[in-house]
Amino acid sequence: MIVGLDLIRAPARQASALDETDHRPWPVPRSPWVMAQTWDDLLFAHWRVDADEVRGHVPDGLELQERDGSAWLGVTPFVLTDLRARGTFPLPVVSSFRELNVRTYVTDGRKPGIWFFSLDASSKLAVAAARRLYKLPYFLAEISVERHRGRLLYECVRDERKAFSGAYNPAGDVFEAPPDSLEHFLTERYCLYAAEGGTLYRAEIHHRPWPLQTAEATIDLNTMPPDDIRLDGEPLLHYSAREDVLIWPLERVR
Repeated sequence: MIVGLDLIRAPARQASALDETDHRPWPVPRSPWVMAQTWDDLLFAHWRVDADEVRGHVPDGLELQERDGSAWLGVTPFVLTDLRARGTFPLPVVSSFRELNVRTYVTDGRKPGIWFFSLDASSKLAVAAARRLYKLPYFLAEISVERHRGRLLYECVRDERKAFSGAYNPAGDVFEAPPDSLEHFLTERYCLYAAEGGTLYRAEIHHRPWPLQTAEATIDLNTMPPDDIRLDGEPLLHYSAREDVLIWPLERVR
């Protein structure tokens, strides 16, 4: 019954994200959003990386963004729930799956956003739809999530080369990242970029400011990033319990 009520309440909760827009770096698009989803139990694990190693993965038309003397690579495992098209309710079972993405931060000169190296998901349907509609490098993976003594045990296996295994938990009070902070740079992004056949695309997104917490994590295996990008040192870790997200259609960047 509780699951059923969550599905019924999700549309209003997600749409209410538009009640808060003053934090955005540019106005909400005038056109209607087309898709809503909720991200639960998300870990932001960020590493400083050599900008020269990352730059070759970023397409023409985008500039790699650096902060505090380096580029940054993020690995973000989470559980996606309440996926739905605008004007519909989430469907039981198919509206929820596990996802892990690997990302860095870019701009087209006007709008800073996210560039994804890869996105792994446990839903075959979601992978096919995202590849077709958003031209994103999605892959089908076996992903499991368990909660044990307050920790999330997360495992993602795409194939014999690409896998992630770790455990994480929140370790501090909830806060919103100050506008000039590194945390804000890494999390408060309101568009994503994609490319195909030499053409650059962008999709606008919206959410409330991230409710962040510092996090603790034990990462036993992480071969998800591109092979030629080295991850040195300990990652910067943050956790977010839930974020409702609205997404607009993919459009060509002019």
